[in-house]
Amino acid sequence: MRHYGAQPGTLDRGDDRAWYLSSTIKIPVAIAVLEQVDAGTLSLDETLTLAQTDFVDGSGDMLEHKPGETFSIAALLEKSLRDSDSAATDMLIRKVGEDHLNARIRDWTGGGFGPVTTILQVRYDAYDPVHPGVAQLDNMAIVRLRNADAGEPRLQALAQELGVPRADLDADTLESVFDAYYRGDRNTATLPAFATVLDRLAAGELVSADSTRRMLDHMRAISTGDRRISAGLPPDTDFAQKTGTQLRRACNVGVIDPGRAREGATLVLACAEDFDDITQAETAFQGLGRALGDTVLDAEGG
Repeated sequence: MRHYGAQPGTLDRGDDRAWYLSSTIKIPVAIAVLEQVDAGTLSLDETLTLAQTDFVDGSGDMLEHKPGETFSIAALLEKSLRDSDSAATDMLIRKVGEDHLNARIRDWTGGGFGPVTTILQVRYDAYDPVHPGVAQLDNMAIVRLRNADAGEPRLQALAQELGVPRADLDADTLESVFDAYYRGDRNTATLPAFATVLDRLAAGELVSADSTRRMLDHMRAISTGDRRISAGLPPDTDFAQKTGTQLRRACNVGVIDPGRAREGATLVLACAEDFDDITQAETAFQGLGRALGDTVLDAEGG
């Protein structure tokens, strides 16, 4: 947490460790896209065509559309940020390029982020060590895994997609599969590094005023944050945020009072791990929201 204002201060309980970010990586993706819009190399009205290879499991409605349909970059940004749609996000990453995206993140932060990949690549990277045949599965086989419950049923579904016995998978549990992935550096960052992105975004240092406003408005209107930090904040708190969720991992990052930027905004970034049920993480995030309302925000208001 980093607060600007009459009583500024920083509280960091992350021990400078890198956290798996899940869908919160959609913030830097959107910034990289809007940089190119500001530079005139992309247009918000430009359309991208949905390909069969763009489909990936997750939130949002892109899986309900058909390959060949077109979407404006403006629409994909909204879907990515507000609805956390992973297919929309991967289309945007495809447009700007992973190498360019990661180079820009390094320029904004000076370090602290691991390589950011497409959401679909996360799935391949997690399952690849389990069986050599994973790399040959098409993305729709990966998407179909979502129909099985998390845990042993999903590993059985993976074996079925591969056409091999469950015993051929080098995996004791689904949790161990993802824990191994989390130990890598892909799609991770230290919370201070991510805070730098949020700080510079709110301060208008990364994209134009119009693009900053677009980003923050989308983040204010996300459809996935009602049970996390915002649920503990005082009513009507101006909170531009993004959530991320993966197996036994969850994050919630954002800026409270972003319009005040370094005059009075509060950056808040929280991640949770190894919970048995997502409601445990949500309860912890809500407690953080209440604590912020009772201390930092109340002191600033008073």
